[in-house]
Amino acid sequence: MAHESFEDQTVADMLNKDFISIKVDREERPDVDHIYMAVCQAMTGQGGWPLTVFLTPEKKPFFAGTYFPRSRKYNRAGLVEIIAQMAAKWKEDAERIREVGEQIMQETTSRLLEHRTGGEVTEETLHEAFRLYESTFDSANGGFGSSPKFPTAHNLSFLLRYYHRTGKEKALEMVEKTLDAMHRGGMYDHIGFGFSRYSVDERWLVPHFEKMLYDNALLVMTYTEAYQVTGKEKYAEVAEQIITYVLRDMTDEGGGFYSAEDADSEGEEGRFYVWTPDEIEVVLGVEDGDLYSELYDITESGNFEGHNIPNLIDTTLASVAKRKQIPLKELKHRLEAARVKLFEHREQRVHPGKDDKILTSWNGLMIAALSKAACALDKPVYAEAAAKAADFLLRELRREDGRLLARYRDGEAAFLGYVDDYAFLVWGLIELYEATFELRYLREAVQLNAEMLRLFGDEEKGGLYFYGSDAEQLLTRPKEIYDGAMPSGNGAAALNMQRLARLTYDANLSQAADVQLQAFAGAVAAHPPGHALTLAALDFAYGEASEIVIAGDPAKPLTQQMLRAVQRQYLPNALLILHPPGPAGEEVSKLIPLVQDKLPLGGQATAYVCQNFACQAPTQELEDLENLSK
Repeated sequence: MAHESFEDQTVADMLNKDFISIKVDREERPDVDHIYMAVCQAMTGQGGWPLTVFLTPEKKPFFAGTYFPRSRKYNRAGLVEIIAQMAAKWKEDAERIREVGEQIMQETTSRLLEHRTGGEVTEETLHEAFRLYESTFDSANGGFGSSPKFPTAHNLSFLLRYYHRTGKEKALEMVEKTLDAMHRGGMYDHIGFGFSRYSVDERWLVPHFEKMLYDNALLVMTYTEAYQVTGKEKYAEVAEQIITYVLRDMTDEGGGFYSAEDADSEGEEGRFYVWTPDEIEVVLGVEDGDLYSELYDITESGNFEGHNIPNLIDTTLASVAKRKQIPLKELKHRLEAARVKLFEHREQRVHPGKDDKILTSWNGLMIAALSKAACALDKPVYAEAAAKAADFLLRELRREDGRLLARYRDGEAAFLGYVDDYAFLVWGLIELYEATFELRYLREAVQLNAEMLRLFGDEEKGGLYFYGSDAEQLLTRPKEIYDGAMPSGNGAAALNMQRLARLTYDANLSQAADVQLQAFAGAVAAHPPGHALTLAALDFAYGEASEIVIAGDPAKPLTQQMLRAVQRQYLPNALLILHPPGPAGEEVSKLIPLVQDKLPLGGQATAYVCQNFACQAPTQELEDLENLSK
């Protein structure tokens, strides 16, 4: 919650004598962090991380903001300067600041308790969201609004859904422009892969170099979906590169995924990631070094505080290949060989610190991402990694009574799970079922979803509280619906419940799914772009949701071909089910009643495509399945 520690001892002494600076691990105590994030949103109209809040000795907030550099930079006030100003104001009139803190706390409490239940969400809400995204789109650089710019991949995923629903080219244009710009920029690690947390400038050049698991998980999903929609291999390549990074650097031997890598090494932000032309030449030699430096903007003057962040913002491989009369394939081969050499050289540097916490919620997102990529890219190894992570969470982060826990480190699981832990893990398990067709993952999803409703549900007003009824009771019990850097647990739950209700034909769950959508109708209608995942659930509810049942022996080639034909397509509102013969099929039919009469005809794999509980004629032709997204 608080900003990084500062080194100015004079200012620090002033601070310690007068008012409080506290630092909370927002990943381990997101309930506390959510309350103070609401403070920041109430005071500034926006939120984000890192979150800086100043408190009185009574722990009442009186100043808040998001990212502040240590000292003034890029026309942004520096934290040390702000601390000095706050200390001076406190000395001048501490009682007035206490009054302000009390007023802010009252407003924040009201904000947390007021969920805007009035109003209604309809299909028109989806169109209004698109218009608002379009109005804030940065057509020059991609992304939305001005700096700092966060990836917020869930916004792009919604726009892909909207393009699929309406065919509006502008929606796809905004997605592609942003995905391309982020990847070309310095926010992407062109040598070791993976995305940094956000860009401090509007061009995506200068990142806050910290790498977060959740960002990379959400971006894997969006780049994978962009590949499915457009068929452009470049998006598949980025998704695969991100996964390479996660499996190489962020995976515990037990299967779980670590939380983050720091921005700093040797006391300097970005030191691990920047280069000089001389370093490039030493590693690659003169000819390849000059080529790499020209392409990736490595200059003597530097593009970042005298150093260089490799980027492709002002050039493309195709233009360089044409100018230098090098076949594009050969250029790519040379650059990949250069990247490998630079990576191996960089590995000898002092690495940034690694946050090796394994968080249930963020792991749930990565499980979902790997499962989606496994299907779309035909990479079973990704599904294997997702399954190993899911098994780890279900084994190590669940008490004997079934209660999920939030954090695992050094053999110890701790902290009662929050709604995000349940919602994101359920999301991951649903996706994992569709990647592996292991029924146990779908059973776990159904069970955890029911437990989530029991622990977090508000029977009076609907929606889900952030922490459970069995947890420590804080100042207030918030419900988080707004999507920030991550989508909200309530948004994920809304989509999960829509999908599970259709799979299981559970009338009570179907009603709960409808209540979940209406619980925050006023908030969503007031600012649709702030609720991208809830909009996805709304799109599912109002869209032509379908169930595709493949009845057949999973060991036979035609069955596998049919499954692959569906998995590779972008079908955001489709549910894919495998109904094998024999006892395994009987178990599927108990959980998913829809499949009971869906059998392989003549002993051959047979596909059934159903919409609105009505099924088309069964087919055994692959061609009938290959164009479902058209």
